[in-house]
Amino acid sequence: MKIDLNSDMGEGFGVYKVCEDEKLMEVVSSANVACGFHAGDPEMMARMVRLAKKNGVGVGAHPGLSDRLGFGRREIPVSDDEMEAQVLYQLGALTAVARAQDVELSHFSFHAAMGNMINRNPALAERIMKKVKAVDPSLIIFSMSGMAIEDAAHSCGLKVLNIFLADRALDAKGQLVPRGLPGAVVKDEASVRARVRQFIEQGTVTTIDGETLKVSARSILVHSDTPGSYELACTIRSEIEACGHTVAPAREVLA
Repeated sequence: MKIDLNSDMGEGFGVYKVCEDEKLMEVVSSANVACGFHAGDPEMMARMVRLAKKNGVGVGAHPGLSDRLGFGRREIPVSDDEMEAQVLYQLGALTAVARAQDVELSHFSFHAAMGNMINRNPALAERIMKKVKAVDPSLIIFSMSGMAIEDAAHSCGLKVLNIFLADRALDAKGQLVPRGLPGAVVKDEASVRARVRQFIEQGTVTTIDGETLKVSARSILVHSDTPGSYELACTIRSEIEACGHTVAPAREVLA
């Protein structure tokens, strides 16, 4: 079986970086590139596209709220019109940067608070997915299973690739444990390996409360700003391969 390994990348700006993008790009199969609002800038976006092309990695848009100081993780009140405009502005920017290098975007993945806010508003999710499709109907939408974004994408006829977050704990409802709580971020090698193996072999995950939940996904996400993200990505990739599977970009997974 082919499994995608994706990471949010290019999440710095100017001379500032949050991870070793060059090394990480050699391990993952899909790169979710920050589009300039929560992080990223034109030069960094172009560099991420070049690195992805060099390494055979799929390039996807990773739009977030306009909030560099909060890294796009703070919810900021915006109207539906504003949310739609922010999404399209960022998607358009990365599309142009990529096409100038003969690279077509393969997927689309919301960042943090933007995705959370849209997932709580099914009507907005439907509206935005229709606009995304109007820009590029070939895009694959990355989403956790059971979310409004997933439903809206399917309703609009877009392909969806469900993701599993190897470095984030879930609660009993299958929701991400807030980052400020103990155990919310999973980063030690043994725990990550166990979570990945359980996900691949059993299709389940153990919640922070010790319960077992079913997980439906074909892509594993590692956050680039998690401490030791490169090592985490290497661990996840080696565990996927140790289970007898192959790491491949999103388009190949859904082919």
